[in-house]
Amino acid sequence: MPGKMPRLLHLLTAIAVIVPLQSSRQPIMKRYHSLYGDNVSELTNILDFGIGALNFLQQGQHYMNQEVPDMVPQFGAVYDFVIIGAGTAGATIAARLSEIHQVEVLLIEAGSTENFLMDIPFFVPLLQLSNDINWKYQTKSSNKYCLGMEGNRCNWPRGKVMGGSSVLNYMIATRGGAEDYDRWAQMGNEGWAYKDVLKYFKKLETIDIPELQSDTIYHGTKGPLHISYPLFHTPLAEAFLDAGKELGYPLLDYNGKNMIGFSYAQTTMINGTRMSSNRAYLHPARNRRNLHVTRESRVKKVLINRHTNQAIGVEFIKHRQIIRVFASKEIILCAGAIGSPQLLMLSGIGPNKHLSELGINVVRDLPVGKNLMDHVAFGGLMWTVDEPVSLQLTDVINPTYPYMRDFLMRQSGPIMTPGCEALAFIDTKHSIKLHGLSDIELLFCGSGFNIILSIITGLNNRMRQIWNKYSNTHRWTILPMLLKPKSRGWIKLLANDINVKPEIVPNYFDNPEDVKTMIDGIKAAISVGRTKAMKHFGSRLSNDTFPGCENNEYDSYDYWECAMRTASLTIYHYTGTCKMAPKEDPTAVVDPRLKVIGIQGLRVADGSIMPEIISGHTNVPIFMIAEKLADMIKEDWGYLNKS
Repeated sequence: MPGKMPRLLHLLTAIAVIVPLQSSRQPIMKRYHSLYGDNVSELTNILDFGIGALNFLQQGQHYMNQEVPDMVPQFGAVYDFVIIGAGTAGATIAARLSEIHQVEVLLIEAGSTENFLMDIPFFVPLLQLSNDINWKYQTKSSNKYCLGMEGNRCNWPRGKVMGGSSVLNYMIATRGGAEDYDRWAQMGNEGWAYKDVLKYFKKLETIDIPELQSDTIYHGTKGPLHISYPLFHTPLAEAFLDAGKELGYPLLDYNGKNMIGFSYAQTTMINGTRMSSNRAYLHPARNRRNLHVTRESRVKKVLINRHTNQAIGVEFIKHRQIIRVFASKEIILCAGAIGSPQLLMLSGIGPNKHLSELGINVVRDLPVGKNLMDHVAFGGLMWTVDEPVSLQLTDVINPTYPYMRDFLMRQSGPIMTPGCEALAFIDTKHSIKLHGLSDIELLFCGSGFNIILSIITGLNNRMRQIWNKYSNTHRWTILPMLLKPKSRGWIKLLANDINVKPEIVPNYFDNPEDVKTMIDGIKAAISVGRTKAMKHFGSRLSNDTFPGCENNEYDSYDYWECAMRTASLTIYHYTGTCKMAPKEDPTAVVDPRLKVIGIQGLRVADGSIMPEIISGHTNVPIFMIAEKLADMIKEDWGYLNKS
């Protein structure tokens, strides 16, 4: 089978065989029965697992047949539109522009094909361990955050695969609040108020949640991206929603009129499996003759005519061969909040002094790489429970139990659950206010997610020792997430070389208000653990003192500040580094039509254009940005009603 499918399948099979041998002394049968229902014989489970694995391989082959074929562009080939990056935005824009039969579209992707194994929700953390599909960025070492990580560096995963980071993410579908987009418009970005973008949120989605399908004011039913609730929830997730009601919050559709309240997570999933931008947009377009895709093609720079300041083409490497292609109309950069500013700067567009120091000829002096934002979470809250009602990785991947069998044979069960099952949006400044923007999100995970995070986030040995002692207990986690950070970071080049990763400084908690808001979020999370709903399972907060925080009194303001700077976790929402603003704004990199200031024929469309980060997960808003940009391009070239 093409791609990395066999290698990943062999890895999971090996884990499934090895782990049960290591954990055979644990009373897993009782846990499974309590969590998930009546058990059947181990022999039946193993046989069904084998049959299911064969069925899965057949599904995987069918999946690979849906991929747009790879091609090698000829040196000097000319296309109408060249799109760099086949992630959330790039795949969406390529599909929409290729609806215009008169134009030729080239989509350039550094990674390889997505496969069906990547779309199993429960195994999403394992994807971040792959060198094949993850850029594996790291932040610059700091003495103010990520202090519990090796070298005081945060791991920043990014997708290097068809579908980009929509293949690596946790599939949580949120839009943010209406006020987020109204604020963008108030900053001078005409056409980006909530009333303007709502139609694109509706256009991109098919809402598969039955009770929301009649809400045609806020939801769409004919879009490429399917959004649903996971088909399985632990009893702990149900209790989390009960805890919200106990605390006075409503259960609501946070992508509707109001967002403050508790809910199961809406997810970008279909039939219990991931729906990436590749699967949603490119698979249906695979037979279009005017859509061309070149994979494993690393773009080095955008080619710019210095006399006219016109972007004319792209230089990239494929199979160790340098290829140049040209765009007769436009180049659209969709490489993400790290890749897009890196490519702009390597192409001579960025801060004059910085580029000159690296020997890069400056084409346009713009504040590229500044205004970096991210949603940071605190990864230090975990509760243990007496009842066997949480998800245990060792149980789930054990083929003698029905978890994997049920997924492979029936597409049901806990494996169809992403890392976090439910969430809450709260306003810590006005706890009784149930409308407006939220400043903290509480991400609920019906598992000891901290232990998984200790592997993928690069926690140091002292932090791992804390979490590992809970590995044989049932547990649940809340990650308080700072939604509207006031701190800003930056991205800079370290060399005039695409193969040298840039310097990334997120600057978490630089603003004291961010510290205070996060502590309020921690207190709110702890209050959830004190509710009757969560106490029903005997929930107990693990109150271990973090390394480096021993001199602070536990539960004091200073202690929690130390703890959050130790267990700082990215939620992978890197944004802002190619800021959208009016042309006359000195902080602008792109204008409200997403055109790079002062450069003809070049636009940016991804999370980097956000002037302020939205109050929620950024994946669905980036789909929206791409949908809106596609219409703007069609409008500018007279194609809007001809596709």
